Amino acid sequence: MPRAPKRRRIMTEENPQSSNEDQNPTDVQVAEAPRKRRKRSSSTEDDSSDSQSLLSSEMDEKVNDLVYFLLLKYQMKEPVTRAAIVDHVMKNYEGSFTLILNEAIECLQLVFGLDLNEVDPTTHTYVLVTTLGITYDGMQTEVHGVPKTGLLIFILSLIFIDDKCVSEEEVWKVLGMIGVHPDSYHHLYGNPRKLILEEFVQEQYLEYRQVPGSDPARYEFLWGPRVLAESTLMKFLEFLSGLIGSEPSSFSVWYEEALRDERERAQARPPETDDAATDAAAATDDSATDAAATDAAVAPSSCSS
Repeated sequence: MPRAPKRRRIMTEENPQSSNEDQNPTDVQVAEAPRKRRKRSSSTEDDSSDSQSLLSSEMDEKVNDLVYFLLLKYQMKEPVTRAAIVDHVMKNYEGSFTLILNEAIECLQLVFGLDLNEVDPTTHTYVLVTTLGITYDGMQTEVHGVPKTGLLIFILSLIFIDDKCVSEEEVWKVLGMIGVHPDSYHHLYGNPRKLILEEFVQEQYLEYRQVPGSDPARYEFLWGPRVLAESTLMKFLEFLSGLIGSEPSSFSVWYEEALRDERERAQARPPETDDAATDAAAATDDSATDAAATDAAVAPSSCSS
């Protein structure tokens, strides 16, 4: 898959000055991708750079505040309005509402596997839902109150781009790059090995099996049956292509497979439209019969008058 264009990158990091017990599990630290430094030739440019850095720091803090606020709303299963967001998080920052909200949405999707949907454009009311139609959020696992869907979707995406099967070694290697290690406590995911091998596998989102013929035994991950029962190949392709700013059709092999899956789903779907047409026709016939009966009943009285 092509590399993602350089962009602002949001990730979770642990605070090295606090222990796991003291750390708020929803304390999301926002980090920026490295930026190229330009040569500065005057103190005026230095001042300008410092001002921009300060502004960036303030914006990051507001993004963190908004992510935490929205996670609380998700935990309480409550919708949230734009007015409430401004009142609780963005006082004096309303002019940057869209920018801060978009950054928070990106963080919620990539880290926690949540989407923010607007359910009432009139009142600007939003609700958080799990990404890609996945119904599991892992809220009842070791680290309570924090959705784990982001990690699940990350692993499912690895499997998707690696021809529907990826080795356990490769999964831990890639997860290690984002600070998730099999035997190390994680401030968001608790015990990652337990979460993946027990929760995700038992919930049937992942299949964990021995590589055929491997000696010593090696293991690999595949999609479990629940993935395509709740989501589709096209949704995953749209999600992944959106992350890198591309179109699903740019990945011809996957796109053709996703289209084929869409066609097969459509063919397997009950012919609801035909049934509806039949019901409508029957209703029309019944109405016509009733109308004819009414006319027949009314006609004699009209003639006698």
